[in-house]
Amino acid sequence: MGKVLSDAEIQHYETQGYVSPVPVLSADEVNEARAEIEAFEARTGKTLDYPEKSKSYLLFDWADRLVRHPHVLDTVEDLIGPNILVYHTTMWIKDVGTPQYILWHQDGTYFFLDPQLHVTAWVALSDAPVEAGCMHVLPGSHTWGQYHHKDDPGEYNLILRGQAIFGEFNDEDGKPMPLRAGEMSLHHTRLVHCSYPNRHHDRRLGFGISYIPAHVRDIGKSPGSAMLVRGTDRWGHFTPEHRVGAALSDEAYENHRQLMERFRARQDSGADIKREVSYTPIT
Repeated sequence: MGKVLSDAEIQHYETQGYVSPVPVLSADEVNEARAEIEAFEARTGKTLDYPEKSKSYLLFDWADRLVRHPHVLDTVEDLIGPNILVYHTTMWIKDVGTPQYILWHQDGTYFFLDPQLHVTAWVALSDAPVEAGCMHVLPGSHTWGQYHHKDDPGEYNLILRGQAIFGEFNDEDGKPMPLRAGEMSLHHTRLVHCSYPNRHHDRRLGFGISYIPAHVRDIGKSPGSAMLVRGTDRWGHFTPEHRVGAALSDEAYENHRQLMERFRARQDSGADIKREVSYTPIT
């Protein structure tokens, strides 16, 4: 029995590659985070997007709170142990009626981690029913090995690189994994998953947090960075990340820019398509 997960849930993660749903946030915590995101959007006049949507914990207080949330970390600890690093985060937003999607893929394709023990905690900051384009997964696919991915960045593909598995699965495949606001799902880095456009009456907001145990080795051509959020890191395989300055300050943005350039270089070392991505903050 773990701190949060039952033996049956831990076993399900090991055999099926995911656990869902897990309640983690109160209604007040959800409302507070969403209000801060939408205040930023109101000020900038745009949906939260790159670069702020990536490694948001380096820029925003709401994201810093979420990656360190005790209940989130207690649940993750049940799966990967007590020494936990945040490797990356992405804010996934699908506005109502938009054609945005994510093709079938595996998260760890360009993460270059050994062993592949990375787990994604997907925290719902709005209801994410099937109609809203919730995640669909292929149960047990984390045991099928690493699939070849191609890079095909379409206009409405929410994955910046467009990494995807082509010709293997269709829209009828997969199990939907709906969530209510305040719940999260957890899935293995090799679990094959996708999501479809939002046909719901509310926007879909989900914060994906990539956690790794501190003993995981970095095997990328370009060195990686990560932030310790629980326990200790006596291995030192990753350059330590630190929050610098106040939220959205010039110091915070400069720190974020440097770490995002490191991350993008790491991602692009495995790319089929070299996609130019401009770091242009919205302030």
